[in-house]
Amino acid sequence: MTSFEAEILIWFNDLSGKVNVFDDFMRITASDYLMPLVFSLGMLGLWFSGKTAVQRSEYQIQVIVGITALALANVIVWLCNITINRPRPFIDYPEQINLLFYPPTDPSFPANPVAVGFAVATACWVINRNFGRSMYVCAVLFGISRLYAGVFYPTDIIGGAAVGIASYGFATYLRRFLEPLVTSFLRLIRGLSAA
Repeated sequence: MTSFEAEILIWFNDLSGKVNVFDDFMRITASDYLMPLVFSLGMLGLWFSGKTAVQRSEYQIQVIVGITALALANVIVWLCNITINRPRPFIDYPEQINLLFYPPTDPSFPANPVAVGFAVATACWVINRNFGRSMYVCAVLFGISRLYAGVFYPTDIIGGAAVGIASYGFATYLRRFLEPLVTSFLRLIRGLSAA
C-alpha cells in the first residue's frame, strides 16, 4: 500500500460523520445484507426471464455460470487471503479512520464482497446489457460504501473487481469442458419444476 493510497482512503473516509443521512445510506449499502440481496434477486429474476423457451434456457445456463463464477471468486479471495495478509485500514490507521462498519477480521486484499458483486454483475451483463450495467453500478457502489466505511483500501476494491470479472471468464472457459453436466443439471432442475 502506498502513502498516496492511504491519503485517498483517509480523505474519502473523512467525509463520513458530517451528514448523518449519507452515513446511514452508506452503512446500509456496505452491510452484509442489502447488496447481496440485490445480487441474489437479480440472478433469480434472470433465471425466470426470457421471452422464449430457448432464450430462457440460455439465461439459465448463464446464471449457472454466474453462480460458478461467484464460487470461484470466493475461492480465489480465500487463496489470496492465506498468502497476502494485508491489514485492514482501520488497523493501520486507527486514529485517522472513522469506522462505520463492524471490524472484519480477515485480510483486506482483495475485497471479497466486491469480487462477488462483479462476478454476478458480469454474468448479468452477458445476459442483458442494460440490466448488467445496473448491476455493475450496484457492485461499484458496494465497493465505494466499504471504502467510505473504512474497511477497504482503493486497491482492495480494484483487486476485488478484477477477481470477480476474471472468475466469470474462467467459469465460462470451464463451462466448455463441463457442458454435458450443465445441460443435465438444467434438465434436472426443469424436472423439479424450478426452471
